[in-house]
Amino acid sequence: MLFNSIEFLFFFPVVTLIFYIIRHKHRWIHLLISSCIFYMFFIPQYIFILFTTITIDYVAAIWIEKSDNNHKKLYLIISIISTCMVLFIFKYFDFFNQNMLYLSEIIGFDYPEKTIKLILPIGLSFHTFQSLSYVIEVYKSRYKAEKHFGIYSLYVMFYPQLVTGPIERPQNLLAQLREQKKFVYSNISEGLRLILFGLFIKMVIADNIATCVDIIYKNPSTYSSFSIFKGLFLYSFQVYCDFLGYSTIAIGCAKSMGYTLMDNFKNPYFSKNIAEFWQRWHISLSTWFRDYVYFSLGGNKVKVHRWILNILIVFVISGLWHGANWTFILFGFSHGILYIIETLFNRHIKIKISNNTVSLFIKTFKVIKTFIIVSFIFVLFRASNILQIKIIFESIINNFKIVDNFHIEPKIWLLLSLFIIIDILLFNTRFDYWCNKMNWVLRWTLYSLMIFLIVVFSSVNNFPFIYFRF
Repeated sequence: MLFNSIEFLFFFPVVTLIFYIIRHKHRWIHLLISSCIFYMFFIPQYIFILFTTITIDYVAAIWIEKSDNNHKKLYLIISIISTCMVLFIFKYFDFFNQNMLYLSEIIGFDYPEKTIKLILPIGLSFHTFQSLSYVIEVYKSRYKAEKHFGIYSLYVMFYPQLVTGPIERPQNLLAQLREQKKFVYSNISEGLRLILFGLFIKMVIADNIATCVDIIYKNPSTYSSFSIFKGLFLYSFQVYCDFLGYSTIAIGCAKSMGYTLMDNFKNPYFSKNIAEFWQRWHISLSTWFRDYVYFSLGGNKVKVHRWILNILIVFVISGLWHGANWTFILFGFSHGILYIIETLFNRHIKIKISNNTVSLFIKTFKVIKTFIIVSFIFVLFRASNILQIKIIFESIINNFKIVDNFHIEPKIWLLLSLFIIIDILLFNTRFDYWCNKMNWVLRWTLYSLMIFLIVVFSSVNNFPFIYFRF
């Protein structure tokens, strides 16, 4: 079920209302059934795949907690391999098989071509990582194994963040699922604000921009470099608003029932370097890789050459997490290389500036520089294949002209400018917190304006959320 669908318009209030009407001891049943219904709106039979991984990790965590040190690691490995194998079969098998076929042709080896034509279950990468974080936390004795299968299932299935995150840790979400939630007006109020804001930036900003971006990417060779630049920068805002919109709606839905999910974005386009960008972008994923992969490899407590390897491993895996395509591997690798270069540069070259004006100018320059770099790397994220990446960059070089041969409607620029102003106003804060500082007249004027813009300017195309395919 899509957050921006008619079905969800009825689903959300009914689920929330029933949640507060029924007794606490029955709420987990209600939420689990509701989450199953939410997920089964996509491909119903894939609910069994989700419960397969849930069962594996539920049992593994209990065995890990009961076992001595000699068997703990074995059960952890079994759990990780089993859960990741499900992800591999549905998401990576055909990619692996295709590359093995190419390699066999090069070396002259007879490789039997096998394909499994399966549709990737919605959000498989997200709930796989959430499930794995639980098992790892139990293994490290930082969280007790959950004995209640229904409560644990709800931790993985919780509908607000089931499909596209945020990727929660058991210490936050699983612990909350056992708490008795009372009706608090501020939770409903703040939750609805976040849902409204999320729908606004998704349906009004992201979806309108998407139409322009699709035209550029459909045939980039026909446009001037200036027009392509516009397309690249617009896509940066499209993917940001699209994913921020989903995360904000998810947080709002959970908040309406008294549950707190982690913030997934903190104004990433105000970052001064790549390292800061990943501290502000898709935070639940970047912290997952930091805690469970980067630290496990030794982090930065190793020699420089090993640290460089650690960074590259983390970024390449994170790129591959997004999709079974060499474009995503290049996306992660590019970020890793830039992260290393900037970190080493900042580590060895210290520039102290006392003049506030000059300091502000340099910070502004760094922010613009980082945004431009990130926008160019997003080509690797958006492109369908390596050939399309090649065509785009060749078009930039071969059609290098100041002439603009791609017209973008004034409303797009107007809506984009409105979002940039909002993003500046929300720097290091959140929409619901920001609204709390306003008087009721300003708040309701703002709500009315956003509702009006959603009704009038929502794209005629109901674009699915970009991260649904991950």
